[in-house]
Amino acid sequence: MTSSPHEVTRLLIAWSEGDESALAQLIPLVHAELHRLAKRYMRRERGRDRLQTTELVNEAYLRLVGAANVQWQNRAHFFAISAYLMRRILVEYARSRNYVRRGGGAQQVSLEEAATLSEERAPDLVALDEALESLAALDARKARVVELRFFGGLSVEETAAVLKVSPDTVMREWKRAKAWLYRDLT
Repeated sequence: MTSSPHEVTRLLIAWSEGDESALAQLIPLVHAELHRLAKRYMRRERGRDRLQTTELVNEAYLRLVGAANVQWQNRAHFFAISAYLMRRILVEYARSRNYVRRGGGAQQVSLEEAATLSEERAPDLVALDEALESLAALDARKARVVELRFFGGLSVEETAAVLKVSPDTVMREWKRAKAWLYRDLT
């Protein structure tokens, strides 16, 4: 289903103001985009025990609906928050898997079985999250630009609108943040 960004924004604002019927109209309009966002995240994950795209979308949806008193600004703001929530969900999931993998589930596995287990990328996601947290401590806006562009898939213009800065500022921050993250992760 295609819709204009203005229609999504109108429904988001109505929902913020307590109109539950706006939420019912909004869900079909944003569903495909939330799935696209989730697929983008899931492409980076592999392994047998990863979340499914639909599980990620459903969990994000539950958190979005459960968020009290969110004053939605526009479509870009909604998808920025959605991207942030999906990132948090995946990091929580990756950390719980790492906890279990390091003995938290106390499942006994022989050396031969361990050699056949697939390599997983959860530690990469956790490392990136930790690097982003470090960047946020130094420069919150740069970290937010990465979150919106890389995880949220927002365009430069949409990112600028969410952050209330110019597109040129977004590009500058994006380049500097990528360089900082590259140095931190290598």
